[in-house]
Order: sequence, then C-alpha cells, then structure tokens
Amino acid sequence: MPWNFGDILDAISPALPKDAPAFVHGTRRITWGETTRRTNNLGRAMIERGAKPGDKLAFYMRNRPEYIELLAAGFKSRLTHVNVNYRYKPDEVFYIFDNSDAQTVVYGSEFRDTIEEIRPRLTKVKTFIEVNDGGDIAPFAERYETLANTGDGAPLDIERSPDDMLFIYTGGTTGMPKGVMWRHDDLREVQLAALRRLGPVPESLPALVEAIKTVGPAGPMIPACPLMHGTGLLTALGNMVSGGCVVTLDNHSLDPHELWAEVDRNKVQQVAIVGDAFAKPMLRALEEAPGKYDLSSIVTIISSGVMWSIEVKRGLLQYMPNAIMTDSFGASEAVGLGSSLMTKDGEIATAKFQIGERCKVFDENDELIEPGSKTPGFIALGAPIPVGYYKDPEKSARTFKTVRGARYAIPGDWCTVEADGTLTLLGRGSACINTAGEKVYPEEVEEVLKRHPSIEDALVVGLPDEKWGQSVTGVVKLNNGASFDEEALRAHVRAALAGYKTPKRILIGTVPFRAPNGKADYKTVTEFAKRELGAA
Repeated sequence: MPWNFGDILDAISPALPKDAPAFVHGTRRITWGETTRRTNNLGRAMIERGAKPGDKLAFYMRNRPEYIELLAAGFKSRLTHVNVNYRYKPDEVFYIFDNSDAQTVVYGSEFRDTIEEIRPRLTKVKTFIEVNDGGDIAPFAERYETLANTGDGAPLDIERSPDDMLFIYTGGTTGMPKGVMWRHDDLREVQLAALRRLGPVPESLPALVEAIKTVGPAGPMIPACPLMHGTGLLTALGNMVSGGCVVTLDNHSLDPHELWAEVDRNKVQQVAIVGDAFAKPMLRALEEAPGKYDLSSIVTIISSGVMWSIEVKRGLLQYMPNAIMTDSFGASEAVGLGSSLMTKDGEIATAKFQIGERCKVFDENDELIEPGSKTPGFIALGAPIPVGYYKDPEKSARTFKTVRGARYAIPGDWCTVEADGTLTLLGRGSACINTAGEKVYPEEVEEVLKRHPSIEDALVVGLPDEKWGQSVTGVVKLNNGASFDEEALRAHVRAALAGYKTPKRILIGTVPFRAPNGKADYKTVTEFAKRELGAA
C-alpha cells in the first residue's frame, strides 16, 4: 500500500496510551496525547499562515523534542522537511534557506542573531517561528509554544499523498550542499526493507495499528548524533512512526556519561551513533565507571556514515553482552546499501557488510563486478531511491544513473565483493588518493592507524607531489598521555598494508577532525597538512 508519514501518525495515535512518553529531554516529558494535540495545532497554524502542500519547512535547531515534534507537524500539514546545519556560518545558512525555497523557518533562540543578520535577504520566507525556553522572542517571529498550545488539537483532516517529500541536505565532499529528495512512500519502503530481514512487518496501516495494539510500540531510543543529519533523523523518524519514545540529550556536544545515564534512567533500547568518533568516548566512559550504569535494556547500537572498528565494538559488548552492534552502510542518497550485525559471539571484520538485495557493484564501464574477483567497483543501489537533488539536474544525472535499464543511486563509494556476496568498503571515490598510479582509499589506512595504541583518531589525505602525483599523508590525534613516534606509526601501517599505502608523512593534527555527526572533515585537515608541510 502507498505510505505517507502524516497518515501513519494519524492512524497510530489513537492506539497509543495518551500518557505514554513520545519525547524526553532531561526533566521534560511530552506524552503521546500531548504530541497528537500539539502537532495538529502546529500543522494547522502553519497552514493558516500561508503554507501550502509541498512548501519547504526549514529546521534550524539542535537536538531537542521540538525537532521531531515539528517533523510530525510538517508531515501532517504536507510540508517538506529541510535540515540546516547549525554549525554553518550566516551565508551558508542563507544558502540553504534560499536554495530550498523555504517558506517557513523554525529556529532555536540561540540562532536568533544569524536569522536577524540574513533576514533582509530571505524574501521567500513568509513565517518565522522561534523555539524559546523563556524570555522575549524576536519581533518578526512567533513563539513555538504559543502555536503548539493554541487550538483544539483536532486532526487536520486533509488528503495526503505518497508523493509528499522529505529533503535531506547533504554536504558531501565537494561543492555546495545538495537537497536529496525522498518521497514518503519510497522512504517508508526503505525502512520496511530493513525490518523485513528480521521477520514479518506490518504491510498496511491497519496492520501497523494492530501490531502496536498487540505487540506494543517501539522502545525508547536516543539519537546521540545530530538530528540535522541523516543517521539521527532517520532512526528517530523510524522510532516515532512505530509509536516509540525519542530521548534527546541536553549537552551541545557528546557527553558519554550523560548518554549512559539517560540509557539507564529511560531504559533505552536503541542508540544511534556515527562510528568511532562516538563509540570510542562511549567506551572510555564505561571503562572509567564500570558497573555505574544499568545497560541491560540496550537491544542495539546502530551506526552509519563512517567506519566503526571491530575493537571498539568488542569493547562495548563487554558491558552489554546481549546487545547487537548494527553497522549500517548507506548515505542520504542511498539508504540501505548493506549492513553488518556483530554480537558477543559473532564478530564481523571492520568495514565488511552483507550486501543488500537492492545493491549491485559495477566497474567504471558499468559492468557487474564478479564476486571474489577482488576487483574494486562502485556501489549502486536500486529502487526505492530518491527522486534526485533539488534544483540540480546535472548532479542528479551523475548520482542517479540508469544502468542496464534500471535506475540506481550511486553515491561514490568503492568496495570489493567477496565470493560469498559480502562487500568490503574501501571508501568514497572523491576522497581516493592516486599515488604513482595506485589508488589508496583513505579509510583503509585510517583504520590501521587507529588500531595503534597511541592513536585516538586519524584522517588520511592526498597532497600534491611532483614525484608521486599525490603523497599519502596521515594526520592523527593522540590518546591522552601518548607519545608521538612518526616512524613507528609508519612501520605499523606498512606491516598491515601494501607499501604504497603507507603515509609518506604523519602529523599531529591541531584542527577539528570531524563534524558533529562524526563525519570526516577532509577539507580542513588537507589545508592543515598543506600549511604544516609547506612551512616545513
């Protein structure tokens, strides 16, 4: 049956206990009964202020209940979600609002100064709504809480479509951010495809409602990574449309002790993270305070976006032996490329995934890669996939290609395919280093560096080189108290990988390595390495 997230929320709300928590943030607790009323009020208020089906609704805030609550209100009123990276500078924020044609902007009060600075240029925006924890709001804005609590909370009673959209703006590795356009029906089918691997799933609205009544709603989950990015957004969305509770953290950056305390307090069953950038601090916190937190409720920790090393998974499983470490391989343009499940009794090598049914691997001539051939190829995901990039037909044509009569999303990741059908991820092609004609995928070298006991984190980049074309260069962050021995680190890599993959130089980084979502900031690190070695 065709799906629409607004219709799902309307259908499941009556089946949920009104006093069951929908959102928790510190001491705040918003029940499903309150959520239903508030989201209906918000949706109606935005329509009354001129928002029409398909108009863009921009979210400019950190992780907090209002983000997911507003997502629900947007679904109900047929508005299109547009995420805004709160780390962006004013001109970058303006670009997202302008490129997306945002009609309504909802922002946290901490970002009011940025909104005031760019507002004279935001001629397309008709409504500004401020999320404020108290005090005055901007004179040009309306207060979020007032809109959420004004009205009788009755359903909007509008006809929706499976073609209603959700946008995910993704920065990628080059160029300006691009708006990935997902139809509700396609995105819901992607969610169900993942769940079908575990058993039967409700295939219709009545079946979903009946499952919630008989089996119960989803358990509490924490998106530890930002909701403004795909991993946090889509895991929280999946939980919400299953009648679950989304627990958000109060700190602006990851505080692993806060995370584990909220797991304990709310009996959280799922935590969403982005690789080792989140998992390593989480493991250290458990090592610092063994036995302090009750983690018995955890069913799975799910990661996506970057590599998650086997050593860190193994360490976490010592503290929650019944949990599953779920490593999901995908991108905003291609959700569901592959996955790996690691348990205490079943280890999976780093960057090795079970290929999904919709996934193919092609070479540069669009020929299928033979499993077991060890030939690198690029990963392609078949339908359901996004419609394309918003207002960018050229980039859409490059990423969403028709190969052998079928349309695929090809985000640019390279891998090898084993004889048993599993794939080993090599890395994003746009970050690939060409050194003396040999291809080096940074993530492969990074994972080896991170296995050295002195290394907290590592990125590998290619710098211009007269002899090699590009020289493989490592930039590392040391563990507390560790000493730096460049030659020992190079020998460590050479012992594990081919000689041409060994960094010619390794530097100690003094710039941020990663964005809040855990993804590598190769641009900043490359500029740092150029400065350091140029000066040398």
